[in-house]
Amino acid sequence: MQAKASTSFAGSQEDQFVATALTPPCDESLRTRSDHTPCSRKRGVLAATILGSSLAFVVGAIINVALPAMQTSFATNAAGAQWIVNAYLLPLGALVLMGGALGDHYGRKRVFLLGLVVFTFGCLACALAPNLTLLLAARALQGVGAALLAPNSLAIIAASFSGEARGKAVGTWAAVGAMAGAAAPVLGGWLVDVASWRWAFLIVVPPAAAAFLIGRWAITESRENARITAPLDWLGAALATAALGVLIWALIAFPERGIVDPAVLLAFMMGAILVVAFLIVEHRKGSRAMMPLALFATSSFAGISLLTLFLYAALGGLLVLLPYTLISGFGFTATAAGAAILPFPLTMGLLSRYTGGLAQRIGIRWILTIGPLGVAVGFALIARLPAQDFNYWSDIFPALLIIAVGMAVSVAPLTTAVMNSVADDFVGVASGVNNAIARSAGLIATALLGLVLIDAGKGDDALIDGFAGAAFVGAGMAAVSALAAALLIRVVASPEEESSRAT
Repeated sequence: MQAKASTSFAGSQEDQFVATALTPPCDESLRTRSDHTPCSRKRGVLAATILGSSLAFVVGAIINVALPAMQTSFATNAAGAQWIVNAYLLPLGALVLMGGALGDHYGRKRVFLLGLVVFTFGCLACALAPNLTLLLAARALQGVGAALLAPNSLAIIAASFSGEARGKAVGTWAAVGAMAGAAAPVLGGWLVDVASWRWAFLIVVPPAAAAFLIGRWAITESRENARITAPLDWLGAALATAALGVLIWALIAFPERGIVDPAVLLAFMMGAILVVAFLIVEHRKGSRAMMPLALFATSSFAGISLLTLFLYAALGGLLVLLPYTLISGFGFTATAAGAAILPFPLTMGLLSRYTGGLAQRIGIRWILTIGPLGVAVGFALIARLPAQDFNYWSDIFPALLIIAVGMAVSVAPLTTAVMNSVADDFVGVASGVNNAIARSAGLIATALLGLVLIDAGKGDDALIDGFAGAAFVGAGMAAVSALAAALLIRVVASPEEESSRAT
């Protein structure tokens, strides 16, 4: 079904940080009698999917440390800097659900390889872009490619492995993704410092080409049975993309133009109309919609969605604004800024492995309240960043650790809560919708950073003050996500149990 397509990348944004043992997933003793695929090809499947999905994630992480250099290179303003980030996130967030559905319909291998080709050409175009307009077009092309390859990578693993071998394969996929996420800002920063930001895109091309060649050889085509696959929701995807695009333009434009500017007001109104049209279309399609609205009928899924929206908006804003402030406000090199962020993914990767069982001991509702509260405390601490006498180890490092611990406590129970908040037939689409909400939250947060970046030209103190204000807003959003969990999430084990408790 189309709904099932979303399960291919369910929770992968969180799982990219989860460290697991690098156990070889292909073990002859684990193969069933009906499975005659050689281990060499299974390893090829894993190599191709890991390379593909990791590259889509790595490019986003590299841009965070390359953004000041790119802004200087094109002599663009705050809005231009925001679009450098959001031109990639917009198609990725809007089309990731459709990417999984396309794989179900036309073949996951075919769509995965197509995504790699589109993504690679986007990287080349970014590296060669002579002006900002062409760079943004190339970034959008990257986002489309990522939306095609990312949701199908895990679906290919699920179709290629079974039983214990599947668990090992997914663990390896997640662990390598975590390591790539940790290394990307440092490697990207080093490339920016010793060469150019353009090399941060070119370095992606060889592994992307390798992923394509390995995947073409190793991956066996798979798709859903045509008799049970719902029609593709092209209208819903088009309306979602248009609505996000118009609203993001308005959010980026209003700090400079003002909220009463006619173009900004028109964009907000058009965005609202498109959102309403999207909701009407999805309501009429029912369970065959890209985002079935019936999912939000349960208080638990509604609470999980609010938690995801606010928590990942706070996190998305931090991961863009912190390296920008360190480079532009405190004179860090791009390499040093990448290294400064490193404790966050490393801590998450190390702790996530051991925090998964907390939900069973404490309860999903309370662990999803405690984790975001910890994130809020970390944001409040980092908001105290001084303009003078700055010291990374006392002003940044402890706060990053606290935020990482809060996120590590939250991510595994969040994935479990999504799956347990809906009926079994909707687990896939619920996970995909939650992932799309997380990506859209980062997109919206980046659009709002113009309120800070527009003051960057007024001096370092203005930028640092703006960062402090944004961090306080992040603390508030994390606290709202904790409140949503405490008030709305009721599911513990299954929707059936939730229903019986309600009656």
